Amino acid sequence: MTSVVDAVGLGRRYGRTWALRDCTLDLPAGKVIGLVGPNGAGKTTLLHLLVGLLRPTTGTVTVLGHSPGHPQTRSRLGFIAQDKPLYRGFTVAETLRMGGWLNPGFDHEAATLRMTGLDIPLDRRVGKLSGGQYAQVALALALGKRPDLLLLDEPVSNLDPLARRDFLRTVMEDVAESGRTVLFSSHLIADLERTCDHLVLLSASRVQLSGDVDDLRANHVMLSGPSSHVDAIAAAHTVVQADYGERQASLLVRASGPIHDPTFTVRPASLEELVLAYMSSPRAGATPHLRLAVAS
Repeated sequence: MTSVVDAVGLGRRYGRTWALRDCTLDLPAGKVIGLVGPNGAGKTTLLHLLVGLLRPTTGTVTVLGHSPGHPQTRSRLGFIAQDKPLYRGFTVAETLRMGGWLNPGFDHEAATLRMTGLDIPLDRRVGKLSGGQYAQVALALALGKRPDLLLLDEPVSNLDPLARRDFLRTVMEDVAESGRTVLFSSHLIADLERTCDHLVLLSASRVQLSGDVDDLRANHVMLSGPSSHVDAIAAAHTVVQADYGERQASLLVRASGPIHDPTFTVRPASLEELVLAYMSSPRAGATPHLRLAVAS
């Protein structure tokens, strides 16, 4: 299988409010996929639809070749919700044993070794752990299932920088060993830039951008030049965002080819610049070969 998620026109509505709308995605296997967007963009809704906690209002979705609620899907998914719900009165050892009771294929030995390798006491109650240790226990439970697809909802949003680094390092070490696919949401773009090779951007409850990070960066550039020449640039390329000074303009451009105007300086766009530009211009759209779903 070359894709782990295939969604067409997926949407979820609460009353008259759309939490997610017109979501069409084809996510590749074997990738670390970042899901980014402002608060309220639909990231958690999308993840809950994929894991089967919500049913779609519109559209269809398959995960690992089956519907999200299919037994073969559930057994192959690992999921950490945003609040990382664990029984705080359990010890770490009891929490891992519970993982084995709930999941027949649970790798208890690997989960225990992960805890001892991180110096997390097995006899300590979960509620007494630091934030970073608590997150690592939740991750050990999810990885103990040996899932084909790991879904993480803002897993490091409440962690300090050191704990965040250690959590992401654990995820990336596991990916290097197992080759599993990871989809995790975050509003920390620097973390995405260090870890992800595929990106999905949600804004205004819709998918604005989805594609390989290297392809996205190769197709976008930052330009700086005279404001009077912007119309000529826009005639040949797609201007995603433009900031104007008195005489100079700064542009993020989806280039259709070389930039021929010698009055403009050209440099590669960082992932942060690209993400912020599309979040600020949700109608900018994108090219079909980058797998963009554009609002009509």
